[in-house]
Amino acid sequence: MALHWKLVMDAGDPHRQAAFWAEALGYTVENNSALIERLLGFGAIGEELLTEFEGRRAWRDLIAVRHPDDPFDAESGTGLGRRILFQRVPETKTVKNRLHLDVHSEAGQREAEVARLEKLGAAVIRRVKEPGGEWILMADPEGNEFCVH
Repeated sequence: MALHWKLVMDAGDPHRQAAFWAEALGYTVENNSALIERLLGFGAIGEELLTEFEGRRAWRDLIAVRHPDDPFDAESGTGLGRRILFQRVPETKTVKNRLHLDVHSEAGQREAEVARLEKLGAAVIRRVKEPGGEWILMADPEGNEFCVH
């Protein structure tokens, strides 16, 4: 049996990261507002745990993006398939990632994809051409490395 998993990324600003990666990957930012409203109604959580994001209540320190074709729990808004969760941490990124995403562009569209990602807030770190392949190393808005193939 395959295990259910998600990728979790530390972030200084999880909502900004979620917005970037949702747009970069064509993913959907999860909407947990129904769950949040229900928990507020029960008195189980307080406003100090919340923020407003895209015109609705959201968790202040956590937000996820999910593949738009994957199932999700309508009551909680939580994705049940491919997803990335961004969690707030107090420290900034200081060293190279031990894990990164590879973004695969359409054939012949790598430069156009890099330009689109730059407009979203990413930056080119370097262009790599080796016998085993060619890619562009980029950084997301918080400096996390990823590759565009």
